[in-house]
Amino acid sequence: MSTVLNAAAFGSDEAVMMKVAWRILPFVMLLYFVAYVDRVNIAFASLQMNADVGLSSAAYGIGASAFFVSYFAFEVPSNFVLSKIGPRVWIARIVVTWGIVSGAMIFVAGEKSFYLLRFLLGMAEAGFFPGIVVYLSRWFTAGHRGRITGIFLVAIPLSGLIGSPISGLILDGMNGVAGLRGWQWMFMIESAPAVLLGIICLWRLADEPADVSWLSAEEKNRLLELLGNERRALNAQAHYPLTAAFANPAVLLLAGTLFCIVFGTTGIAFFLPQIIKSFGYSNTVVGFLSALPYVTGVITMVLWARHSDTHRERVAHLYAPMLFGVLGFAALALALLVHWAAMLCLCVAAMGVYAANAIFWSLPSEMMTGTTVAVAIAVINSLANLSGIVAPTLLGWSREATGSFAATAWIFAAFLLLGSAFAALLSRTSMFAASRRALQGIA
Repeated sequence: MSTVLNAAAFGSDEAVMMKVAWRILPFVMLLYFVAYVDRVNIAFASLQMNADVGLSSAAYGIGASAFFVSYFAFEVPSNFVLSKIGPRVWIARIVVTWGIVSGAMIFVAGEKSFYLLRFLLGMAEAGFFPGIVVYLSRWFTAGHRGRITGIFLVAIPLSGLIGSPISGLILDGMNGVAGLRGWQWMFMIESAPAVLLGIICLWRLADEPADVSWLSAEEKNRLLELLGNERRALNAQAHYPLTAAFANPAVLLLAGTLFCIVFGTTGIAFFLPQIIKSFGYSNTVVGFLSALPYVTGVITMVLWARHSDTHRERVAHLYAPMLFGVLGFAALALALLVHWAAMLCLCVAAMGVYAANAIFWSLPSEMMTGTTVAVAIAVINSLANLSGIVAPTLLGWSREATGSFAATAWIFAAFLLLGSAFAALLSRTSMFAASRRALQGIA
C-alpha cells in the first residue's frame, strides 16, 4: 500500500489526500475484507458441508444465490437510509448484523436452513459496499478516486489470498474439535471479527471531513473546497433528478457492465476451490493454491487503477481487462486436464476481472452528485448483483449436467464478453460526456 500512496501520485494536494487515505483506507479495507470472507467462505465449507447435510451441486448453487436475492431487495432502501442518517451509524449496523448471521451458519442442517441463512446474510449485508463507495466519494476528489477505489477493492482478492489458506487450514485442523466439523468452526471463527469491527465503526468512522480532529482547519477547508468545486461543476453541466438513478441510459449501462463483472468475481469466489479440488488435492493444499489467482488480481487492480488515473481515462481501462478475462476463461475451458496450465488461466482470468472491477467504481461518483449518486450506486450494485443469483445456479447446473468445469469456463467468458460491449457503449451516453466536460474544466 505504501508504494501506491506516495506523494507524487496525489498531485498538488497530495499532502491532504495522503493523510486522508492513510486514516480511512486501511480500516474500510479491513471491513470489506471481512465482509467478503463471510460472503464467500461457503465455497470452502462446501468441501465438507455439502456431504454432511446432503446438499447437491445444484442446491449449493441455489443457496449461494439466495444471498443475492435479499441483497438485491434491500440494497436501494439501505443506501437511501445511509444518505439520510450518515454512513457511520448505518455501516456499523450492517457490519454487526452480518457477523451475527454468518456465525449462525454453523446451524445449517439441510437445504431449507441453508437457503434461509444465506437469504438473511444478504439482507444483513445489503447496502454495505455501495455505502462505502458513497463514503469514499465524500473524502476523495475525482482525480484520486480511481486508485483509491482500486486500493479499497484490493480487499476482494486479499480475502481470497489470505482467507483461502486460513479456511483450508481450519477445515482440516479443527475438524472434530469439541464435536464440531471443520466447516462449523470456520463459520464461527471467521464471523467473530465482523461483530467486533462493527462496534468499532462507531468510534472509527466519521460522516464527513468536518467531523474529524486529525485534519487541521486549513486541511478541512481545502478538502471541502476541492470536493465542493467538483459537485458544483458536475451540477452546472447537468443536474440530475433522483429519477435518473433508476432510468438514465448511462446508469443502466453501468449496471449491465457490472452484472457481467460480478458474474466473474462471484464465479471465481464460489467455484475456484471446487475447480482446484477436482485436481485431487487436500483441502489445505486447495486453500493455498486458491490464493494464487488472488495474488495476480491484487497486483493488477492496483497498477491498472493507477494507470487509469494517470491518463485520466476510464472507459477503455474498463473494457480492456474484461477482454483479458475472456481470454483467461476461454483458455481455462481448453486446459482443465493440464493442471499447471489451468492454474495459469485462472490467474489470467482473475487479473482481468479484478482490474475491471477497480476501474468501474470510480465512474458513478464522477457522473452524479448528492442523493442521486447514492441511490444510483445502490441501483447499479443491486441490479448487477442479480448475477449473484444467476451465476451460482447456472454454474452449479452446468457442472452437474456436464460433469466438467469446461462449460462453466465458457459461460464465464461469454458474460465478460457481453460486459465489455456494454462498457464500450458507455462513452456514447450524454451523462458520461457531460461529466468529462465538467471534470476537464477543473483539472
